[in-house]
Amino acid sequence: MVRSMTAFARQQLAADWGTLTWELKSVNQRFLEPSFRMPEAFRHMEFDLRNALRKNLSRGKIEANLRIEYNQAEAGKLKLDHDLASELLTIHQELQTLSQESQAPNLMQLMRWPNILQSEEADADSMEKDVKALFHNGIKQLIEVREREGQDLAQNINDRLDGIEQEVVKVTKLMPQIIQWQKEKIQGRFEEAKIELDSERVEQEMVMLAQKLDVAEELDRLTTHVKEARRLVSKGGAVGRRLDFLMQEFNREANTLGSKSINTDTTASAVEMKVLIEQMREQVQNME
Repeated sequence: MVRSMTAFARQQLAADWGTLTWELKSVNQRFLEPSFRMPEAFRHMEFDLRNALRKNLSRGKIEANLRIEYNQAEAGKLKLDHDLASELLTIHQELQTLSQESQAPNLMQLMRWPNILQSEEADADSMEKDVKALFHNGIKQLIEVREREGQDLAQNINDRLDGIEQEVVKVTKLMPQIIQWQKEKIQGRFEEAKIELDSERVEQEMVMLAQKLDVAEELDRLTTHVKEARRLVSKGGAVGRRLDFLMQEFNREANTLGSKSINTDTTASAVEMKVLIEQMREQVQNME
């Protein structure tokens, strides 16, 4: 199953101490580009979380946002970091000795020292397990959303492949008539100019004309590209890059078909193919 690169997932867990919330947002990107916003206390988990993304996704810009909200009752409980406080008081005493001045420590300033007062939180190991488990649930949900959107992308691409096949059939049926029409047109001009026709020379000119107008190779390649595109869409997985390359091949054949056209119908078919190819290319740009 093909996947879109555009998706959003949200997972939440309520506990006695508060609430965990993971939000994962995915948008188009050529490669996998994850970014994390999370409390510093959990920043050390980022490496493992990135690896979890890489194991499950191959493309897309992923924004992962972790929010932790503590219950008011829990948030109000503070504890003193005794080791840090003792170290600061010792430094204060050393400074008094060096300056030969006696000055009582300013306790209010010490309380403002970073991390000297900490909230009594739930067990750190237990919280980390919850954070990790919830993140994996978020990845699963993100994949599910990407696959649902991928089904729509696959249907849109197959519809346009149907359109290209119809144009190929149309041009294939027209080509014998176009070549005959051009042959008669050239013969008519010779007759109007009252030029004596050399049947052998005329035949050579007709062969050269047929070679110039021959688009059988382009039509065969377009048919082959349609089959390969259908195979990739049916195969699913990370096929976005291969389909993107295939769109370039589609476009090349449609351009050649248009450049060889001497008939409004085949020109219209070439233009219609380019429109369908561009529509597919826009869809493929959003495919993993």
